[in-house]
Amino acid sequence: MSDFFYPCDPCLVRVAGVDEVGRGPLVGDVVTAAVILDPARPITGLNDSKKLSEKKRLALYDEITDKALAFAIGRCSPAEIDSLNILWATMLAMQRAVAGLSIQPGYVLVDGNRTPDFGVPAQAIVKGDSKVAEISAASILAKVTRDREMAELDLLFPNYGFAQHKGYPTAEHLARLQQFGATTYHRRSFRPVRLALGLE
Repeated sequence: MSDFFYPCDPCLVRVAGVDEVGRGPLVGDVVTAAVILDPARPITGLNDSKKLSEKKRLALYDEITDKALAFAIGRCSPAEIDSLNILWATMLAMQRAVAGLSIQPGYVLVDGNRTPDFGVPAQAIVKGDSKVAEISAASILAKVTRDREMAELDLLFPNYGFAQHKGYPTAEHLARLQQFGATTYHRRSFRPVRLALGLE
């Protein structure tokens, strides 16, 4: 991550990293996180959450929440996703995460190719979750949070396998949709769910 040139010095300007998890799944919230790291308390091993083992993600989650100057989770519900579409719901969830920070950032770095209006300067970084420590930290918080929510949903609806596929449209998930129909947590604007409900 040291090869990335920051647009501002994190030691002088509070930089928040933002990332999301859950744009592709058919069920549950899209979850975002915003993190402001403490330059005086560096965290080693940060990387794109998808490149880390579950054990490493969980350990880093605890370290990030312990050492970060500020962090917050933002989300949009399936109903909001269906109303806004997944892109704009993701942007809104990112805004909510940044607004939830206990410290106002002076700059926001977002994983991806677009950024919503945060009221402060912001920049989108393609593959930022493997280039910028703050975005990597945000990706870890968002993924661990959403994975835990999928495990909880699995307890409520044990027939769907949410703890395994995390709501993504795997062959198993699609088969369960066809067999059992959609839950109240499914995104009705997503085509596989609409097909399972007989809406297409």
